[in-house]
Amino acid sequence: MNRRIFQISVTAALAGFLFGFDTVVISGANQPIKELWGTNWFLGDSIFTFHGIFIMSMALWGTVLGSLLGGIPCDRLGRKKTLLWIGILYFLSAIGSALATEPYTFSLFRFIGGVGVGASSVAAPIYISEISSAENRGRLTAMYQFNIVLGILIAFISNYIIGELFSSDVAWRWMLGIEGLPALIYTFLVLKIPNSPRWMLMKGMEESKVLRAIESLGIAKERAIERITEIKKALEEDITQKKANLFSGNYNRPLILAFLLAFFNQLSGINFILYYAPEILERAGLASGESLFSSISIGVVNLIFTFVGIALIDRLGRKQLMYIGSIGYIVSLAMVGWCFYSGASSTLLLIFVLVFIASHAVGQGAVIWVFISEIFPNKVRAYGQSWGTGTHWVFAALITLLTPTFLDSEIGIFKENPWPIFIFFSFMMVLQLLFVVFMMPETKGVSLEDLAKKLSPRK
Repeated sequence: MNRRIFQISVTAALAGFLFGFDTVVISGANQPIKELWGTNWFLGDSIFTFHGIFIMSMALWGTVLGSLLGGIPCDRLGRKKTLLWIGILYFLSAIGSALATEPYTFSLFRFIGGVGVGASSVAAPIYISEISSAENRGRLTAMYQFNIVLGILIAFISNYIIGELFSSDVAWRWMLGIEGLPALIYTFLVLKIPNSPRWMLMKGMEESKVLRAIESLGIAKERAIERITEIKKALEEDITQKKANLFSGNYNRPLILAFLLAFFNQLSGINFILYYAPEILERAGLASGESLFSSISIGVVNLIFTFVGIALIDRLGRKQLMYIGSIGYIVSLAMVGWCFYSGASSTLLLIFVLVFIASHAVGQGAVIWVFISEIFPNKVRAYGQSWGTGTHWVFAALITLLTPTFLDSEIGIFKENPWPIFIFFSFMMVLQLLFVVFMMPETKGVSLEDLAKKLSPRK
């Protein structure tokens, strides 16, 4: 693998580290904030709690906005500048959330961080897929997912250590604020990466500048010239279409594929478990400190099996990994539900939670950002990525918003025993398996231009 492309891909993928850290760090602040500001109350006669809307899911609504609109700066400003602004948003969110003195300000800064998360899930996979080749695109784009799970693990470890070092009334502020440091480092590193050559050609920039950008990736001049010719040909074919709008009808198949993959990703319950891991494990009988420590095991397993997914994604292919992950999901979620239903030991329940995490890491976790970034043509890739990631985050936000209504120990519908939640997720994964069998194409080893011809045939 080209070392220079690998280094640049890792830098872009660090947006995923901040994504993972920002997503999970709130799990350590969940209970302290609930106690500090008394946020656990229903909004009027609705089924929604203030805590669910403003504390736990506000970042996700920012993520929805960032993912849905992330294609705009990616297209107009470029992938690199978008990644740069993402780092700034992460930094502002970390410092603002840590210093907040009341829940509304806290929610605002969490929302800002969510915008960064959503935009990063658009910009980083696009950028990496556009600078890599068909042979290594899966592994390099999956580096984004690797950094997400690394961020998740570091957030769990950070929460545990800070929880041990500081009293609960201030520990949550340090948990959130510490994210500002990696956000600054990432922002400065992005300044040194080149623009995406595909984006530069799409914007009509001089070929000499594009050639320098491709050569800065460590690609020989002869191959760089060939790549420019290939990209220009694909762009010219896009221009000849009567309609280039994402919803013109030319891109129905990739739109459906992206929607269903993102939909099933969240209906697996992955964010439900990551956001509420300590609380779920406490329900299983672990003490508060033990549940925080056990959450680290979730991060470790996630990281290990993400390595497995990255190693296999360009060998077995995207579809085969989804087969493995779907079957693992079905079994593990059904068994977690059974453990809660039967009152089985907390150790057994934790084991099946870890099997669930491993299944996600090998399957959906490794595949989703790679697959969605591959299936749309150059001309609409940024907006197609926004469509897929927007779907992902809308359902993530809805699930996180509704969780207190079902799970909370005081007001939840399943406050006595949450086993039906896991059985529901297991059933949804049966539907995902059917999607993989009958609808999902294999994209392994196919160039982006050839995929565009296959999935979005010209009309």
